[in-house]
Amino acid sequence: MDLRFWLDEAVAFNDDWASGFGPFSRHPSLRVDEARFATAFATFSERLKDNYPFFHPRYAGQMLKPPHPVAVVGYLAAMLINPNNHALDGGPATAQMEREAVEQLAAMFGYDTHLGHLTTSGTIANLEALFVARELHPGKGVAYSTEAHYTHGRMCGVLGVEGHPVRVDDRGAMDLDALEQLLRTGRVGTVVLTAGTTALGVVEPIHEALALRERYGVRIHIDAAYGGFFTLLAGVDGPEGLPEAPWRAIAQCDSIVVDPHKHGLQPYGCGAILFRDPSVGRFYLHDSPYTYFTSEELHLGEISLECSRAGAAAAALWLTFQLLPPTRDGLGQALAAGRRAAMSWAELIEESEYLELYQTPELDIVSYFPSTDPRTLSRIDEASARILHAGMTDTKDPVFLSTLRIRADRLTARHPKLTADIDGARILRSVLMKPESEDYVDRLHRRLEQLARA
Repeated sequence: MDLRFWLDEAVAFNDDWASGFGPFSRHPSLRVDEARFATAFATFSERLKDNYPFFHPRYAGQMLKPPHPVAVVGYLAAMLINPNNHALDGGPATAQMEREAVEQLAAMFGYDTHLGHLTTSGTIANLEALFVARELHPGKGVAYSTEAHYTHGRMCGVLGVEGHPVRVDDRGAMDLDALEQLLRTGRVGTVVLTAGTTALGVVEPIHEALALRERYGVRIHIDAAYGGFFTLLAGVDGPEGLPEAPWRAIAQCDSIVVDPHKHGLQPYGCGAILFRDPSVGRFYLHDSPYTYFTSEELHLGEISLECSRAGAAAAALWLTFQLLPPTRDGLGQALAAGRRAAMSWAELIEESEYLELYQTPELDIVSYFPSTDPRTLSRIDEASARILHAGMTDTKDPVFLSTLRIRADRLTARHPKLTADIDGARILRSVLMKPESEDYVDRLHRRLEQLARA
């Protein structure tokens, strides 16, 4: 698609739409001198160059990539109007788009009924889930694995509830035996399970935890901020296919967080919170006599902790879903490419004499470390840091990675031939969330081997 053409069309649409309301004079206080703007923009564009090439498959570092051009066009077209999806009178069109897009997300996870909305981030979405959890189980705490995103511990502090980190097993998923010991104390009202941990992309045993919910009367919240869209690959034949059980079990859980600004191809910030039971909306009730006056219909602000939210985010997601819906044949194809890329690179690393695979990827995150002599954690830490710096500062053939610090006991449990001379080490971590990575993996691998040899 010709992005420049459709950006021009978005601006032209706004001009045409606005002209229907009659002419008026712009206030002189808002006028900007063209020459001064040109100077400021030149400085602005120069400063923007101080960014990594998130769009390029040679960027294989953090969970970053640009939005799809469809989302960019949708966002711009709506942003020029600047609707606020807090209330229907603030964004009637984009509020309806938000409801329809959220309904598609709910269907993707198998929810028959739902209450939900978009948020500015997964952090805020998780805050809302834990807020409702607190209201349903007052005085009870929240359990989450030690590999869960740090937002859960932080939000427990914000909400004034007790947080309970639970140890993980060898692959980095919550240890359900340890969880059950905690549940026996009666101090926990909600269990957070992660579908795609931030560090390694691990999917925790959601299907096995459902029995504990029934036994101890707790809620189960799924943090699928990163991994949620991978539910589209559950049960798929081929190397990209994922085990069905944990993903199908999500439909029976009480709430879900997913970030369309990750695998949903959206610009920041676009998170989402979904509740299986619509009646939890009662916890959001508030009186706002100056806001909800245009309709008796439910306003999105009446089921959200946030107030002002960009209607443009909903517009971008809605338009994207018209062309790349959250289905196996839609967005699932892009996720499948990233998943195949990760599996392919893992195989190359396992055959390498210069790199070692830390853990088989479960989604599209690859973890690995340089082979060193001696095989000590201190040497691995130093080599990982060197490779990271060398790759990111090379002006001719750069490669952009990230590192992950692993405790010594975790590293040596998985790789017993390593010597733990320090309490932990950095290893290398690559997120292959761009489908273009599939055709670039061989080159990435060769470049990493060159850096490791050096």
